[in-house]
Amino acid sequence: PGTNDTDDMFDAAAFAAMPPDSIFVNVARGTLVDETALIDALTSGHLRGAAIDVARIEPLPADDPLWDAPNLLISPHVGGDTSAFLPRARRLIEAQLGRWAAGEPLVNGC
Repeated sequence: PGTNDTDDMFDAAAFAAMPPDSIFVNVARGTLVDETALIDALTSGHLRGAAIDVARIEPLPADDPLWDAPNLLISPHVGGDTSAFLPRARRLIEAQLGRWAAGEPLVNGC
């Protein structure tokens, strides 16, 4: 989770501790990564590449330097998407609407 304890967990020191030629992947939380340190590790060639499905700011602004980082693949926060997602989401939404209309508590932290 993104918490004060995990903020910038992957910083310059963490990337330097990775073996040279490593590939970094983040499908967790954007706040876990010091994005400047990631760009530096890619630009220096220490990391072979990286793939991120999340960023600190979403949607990622058009002028964000991540777009120009070498060997970085960026996906639009869809790493957890599966063919089951929409049917499951529909069932949850329908159930939540029923609970809301009946004055019942919502589930899943809503």
